[in-house]
Amino acid sequence: MENSPVEQVALTVPVEDDPSTPALTFRMWVLGTASCVLLSFLNQFFWYRKEPLSITAISAQIAVVPLGHLMAATITDRVFFRGSRWEFSLNPGPFNIKEHVLITIFANSGAGSVYAIHIVTAIKIFYRKHLNFFVSLVVVITTQAQLFLLINLGK
Repeated sequence: MENSPVEQVALTVPVEDDPSTPALTFRMWVLGTASCVLLSFLNQFFWYRKEPLSITAISAQIAVVPLGHLMAATITDRVFFRGSRWEFSLNPGPFNIKEHVLITIFANSGAGSVYAIHIVTAIKIFYRKHLNFFVSLVVVITTQAQLFLLINLGK
């Protein structure tokens, strides 16, 4: 395997993967979901200001490191369903880079804005029409799905 041409990356990121390092841990799911939801809420909340504030995923990326280490130090390492197919532990070891990368991916998912929220807001404010939750949800999901398809299919 080749090392990265960027010196800082080559010094901090291992060239080979350690398959024994867990990635889909309880810590990753809790911190990843929390960072996604929190960034999504905060960015949408601050979007309505006269001068909107945007909180990037880098903020969550920095904040979750001490939280991950704290969770690794405090959560029980007891194994549940020992000997069965569903055996797992809430704390499989020290907080690792794989968990950190996945949490960052979650945070990036929540940091972006849903473009159709602007449409729903404009209808409520400028046209003074009430859209019920179901209609608003359908508008948001269909426009996001259309955007996803346009980006990924390249049309």
